[in-house]
Amino acid sequence: MIVQEAKRFNILFKRIASDPELLTSHISLFTALFICWQRKNFRSPFSVTRKELMSYSKIASIATYHKCIKELHESGYIRYEPSYHPKIGSLIYWNVK
Repeated sequence: MIVQEAKRFNILFKRIASDPELLTSHISLFTALFICWQRKNFRSPFSVTRKELMSYSKIASIATYHKCIKELHESGYIRYEPSYHPKIGSLIYWNVK
């Protein structure tokens, strides 16, 4: 199962890498999402907090974080369901086809 997910994820990563609209901050956030997914044993959906994603991605600005997560969602790379609660993580679904 994990091998199949890894292959599908690789397709998504190639798509992101070739997208001219995405900046290094998007790639960094995407990598942070991957780390969180890995730490949650590759379960989907998985929960994340802004604090952990900003830490892993090295994004210092909350505005940049929100812009990037929103654009990854709107571009169809992820489905982002915010919790709006500081201790309950938001849900992330990979949009791998």
